[in-house]
Amino acid sequence: MHIIKKVKLHNFKRFKDYCIEFDEKLNLLIGDNESGKSSILSAIDLVLSGSTNKVKTLGLEELFNAEVVDNFLKSNKHYKDLPQLYVEIYLNEQNNHQLNGKYNSDGIITDGLVMQCKPNDEVSNEISDILNQTELNFPFEYYIISFKTFEGTSYTSYKKFLSHIIIDNSQISSEYAIKEYVHKMYLAHATGVERSKYQNEYRKHKREFTEDVLANLNCKITDYSFAVKNTSKANIETDLTLTQNSIYIENKGKGTQCFIKTEFALNKASDDLNVILLEEPENHLSHVNMKKLINKIISMQDKQLILTSHNSLISARLDLRKAILLNSNNDTTPATLKDTSEQTAKFFIKAPDNNILEFVLAKKVILVEGNAEYMLIEAMYEKIKLSKPADDNVHIISVGGISFKHYLNIAKILKIKTAVIRDNDKDCQSNCVDNYSNYVTNEIKVFFDLDNSNNTFEVCIYKNNAKICDDLFKADRKRLSVQDYMLRRKTEVAFKLLENKINDIVIPDYIQEAIKWISN
Repeated sequence: MHIIKKVKLHNFKRFKDYCIEFDEKLNLLIGDNESGKSSILSAIDLVLSGSTNKVKTLGLEELFNAEVVDNFLKSNKHYKDLPQLYVEIYLNEQNNHQLNGKYNSDGIITDGLVMQCKPNDEVSNEISDILNQTELNFPFEYYIISFKTFEGTSYTSYKKFLSHIIIDNSQISSEYAIKEYVHKMYLAHATGVERSKYQNEYRKHKREFTEDVLANLNCKITDYSFAVKNTSKANIETDLTLTQNSIYIENKGKGTQCFIKTEFALNKASDDLNVILLEEPENHLSHVNMKKLINKIISMQDKQLILTSHNSLISARLDLRKAILLNSNNDTTPATLKDTSEQTAKFFIKAPDNNILEFVLAKKVILVEGNAEYMLIEAMYEKIKLSKPADDNVHIISVGGISFKHYLNIAKILKIKTAVIRDNDKDCQSNCVDNYSNYVTNEIKVFFDLDNSNNTFEVCIYKNNAKICDDLFKADRKRLSVQDYMLRRKTEVAFKLLENKINDIVIPDYIQEAIKWISN
């Protein structure tokens, strides 16, 4: 099985120097907007394609790291200091001497491919003239684009060492994108010999249709005759499409189009396809189709898949240990969750739909137990800090009854500052201290009411705000005490407090402490 082991990017888009190691089967690239997920897929696609035209179409000014270019233009602008761009793909052993060598930045003998963009030394005088101008003008047009193996041999789009396809469902609405996708899949599934055979047969049948079927029609006219186009622009590759239940893919809804495209690419019968690059497969998909897609991905065994996602369901169900976390700072390597315990990984695979992706991408998190706390604590935060949690990069996440410990396992790995707000359940020491002794660090802290009689969030709210709660809920409680009513109708009570009395209530001390700690 041909796989990508590692990718190194130098001055490519937002990455000055970046190195990513890949799993041989499944890789989940997750990150915020502008973290570079799509850029990594694009870089891999460019190197494996070996297409200079594809690079030129995208434009070097779009591919070069903008900060590097800007810094050069602000410097003395010497020719020898012109930045270069490269993307290296390190492969597993391919038993191909053309791939094996030391033509890489690591200087090691291994298999691989590299795309380089560097100044053309043959026109160094012309480049120097441009650099001597007072205008800030970077000489992109004088750069050479090359594709080489680690042995040093040049290759082009006609010589592909790994068969791959990139699927971007965000472009599904484009008729051109659909045609391009069908064309790519045809090239991926049909060999050159097969394509020649199919085209020959297709051309023959079109000629026969003209000669036999249209003959009667052409007898009726004299100066002209009808014919089926049989040129290079009207061939089998331009006429092919995909169907499902005899309906053309372009006539399907966007969600169905996305699912058909992705499922078709993941078809295990495609033995010649080595690497699949999948851009946010959740686009336009319903919950049901997303689960079908996840099951399809899980069933894959013979291909390497690298996908990007913003979706917690996909990230959790496909195993968090396969996640590669990109961030917006200048780290040279991504964070991973490969050290996540098997128990925690399996927990999120089996757990109800959760917001684990929001958690792993956050810098600061308040974890709460349920909907009532979730609804009120954001407003409490604003009351204490006079700012919204999002303004301070603080996320509030309800675990919905899910064990805090699985989240804290991940928080320890990723060093996420995490405040746990929980009930003491009538035993502070056992439930809130001893229970988390292996998790509490400088970045993780558990907050709870120290009085065992204040055993829940609702009890704490009532004791701090008895008159407000009595006035607000006494008409609804029937035979229950107000406190018991609040315990039985937690979410409804929280919403009513939020709508009517949030600015008046006294916030429990342990919640105030949690908010002040997490915001620092």
